[in-house]
Amino acid sequence: MVRHRPFFAQALIYALKKQFVSFERELTACAGVAMISIFYLIARIIHPVFWKRKGNVDMKEQTDEYDSPWKEILETYFRDFVEFFFPEVAQGIDWKKGYTFLDKEFQKAVRDAKLGTRFADKLVQVWKKNGDKAWVLAHVEVQGQYESKFSKRIFVYNYRIFDRYDRPVASLVVLADERPKWRPVSYSHELWGCKVSIEFPVVKLADYKKRWKELEKSDNPFAFAVMAHLKTQETRHNTKDRRRWKVYLIRKLYEHEYDRKDIINIFRFIDWLMKLPEEAEKSFWEEVCQYEEEKKMRYVTTGERIGYKRGKLEGKLEAIELGLSIRFGDDILGIMGKIQKIQDVERLKAIKDAIKTARNFSEMRKIIEKRTSDR
Repeated sequence: MVRHRPFFAQALIYALKKQFVSFERELTACAGVAMISIFYLIARIIHPVFWKRKGNVDMKEQTDEYDSPWKEILETYFRDFVEFFFPEVAQGIDWKKGYTFLDKEFQKAVRDAKLGTRFADKLVQVWKKNGDKAWVLAHVEVQGQYESKFSKRIFVYNYRIFDRYDRPVASLVVLADERPKWRPVSYSHELWGCKVSIEFPVVKLADYKKRWKELEKSDNPFAFAVMAHLKTQETRHNTKDRRRWKVYLIRKLYEHEYDRKDIINIFRFIDWLMKLPEEAEKSFWEEVCQYEEEKKMRYVTTGERIGYKRGKLEGKLEAIELGLSIRFGDDILGIMGKIQKIQDVERLKAIKDAIKTARNFSEMRKIIEKRTSDR
């Protein structure tokens, strides 16, 4: 089978499978004396059915999920996120005063933005070391393909926040896609001598491939997040390699001197991101349990494994409720009760993906009715 280039593979996916509709969400921020927006771009990979290599594909048509795991770890370790990717920004924040997530305020600010539907945006209130309030906009986005208007979106979000709260905004970008040359750093437009523009710093996860040993030595949870993300992309067609790397990362995790709570949280991220087929997943857990017994360090119980699965369901439900609310407003009242009864992650994912493509709420309701009646 001819191996298509990523650009053309994306077109094939849309035309033939329609399985990779990027789910976008637009949310926004409140303000303080200083405002910071962190735009976090996570790229969803090509569907493996178009990248089969003889003797190397047993992942079938399983798709990887990046949005919910990244959203959760960002919420859990926000300070570590800023310190790892933007150390200069972290130095300007008074962490002793804590921070607060303000998702609803962000959602209200860009509800009417016509730049697509965002999924996992975060608005965080922090304090500057000089005592002033600051608002940090952490934008976590699942992106299924190259997007030429990404820089424009950052500009629009930046000026919307500035216009609403009359405060300066710093937009910070982390790109997790696989295009090495795609590094949007600015946006501008000009007419008759009148020019507006924005420049923003960019961190590219792909650059960490050359810093692997540094990642392994780091105690920041996002070092593991980056390693797991890169290996999830690298092994998307190979169950054997993915299982091997998943076990390797868990062993490395146990070698670090984290407390039990942190190990559980990072373990959860790795397990959630590096999804395996059922048989390989079973084998993975058996090896982990054996390793824990050998080292006499029981971290993950059966109950916690069940909790992982429950967390995945809850993450999907939150995304669906938010997406439906942004797209259809009060029309969703009464329908979430049916969706919440679904206990299958893939069915919930299908509903989430349909939010962007549905032409109206009537069509969306039919899709939901179908998925809730599936057995």
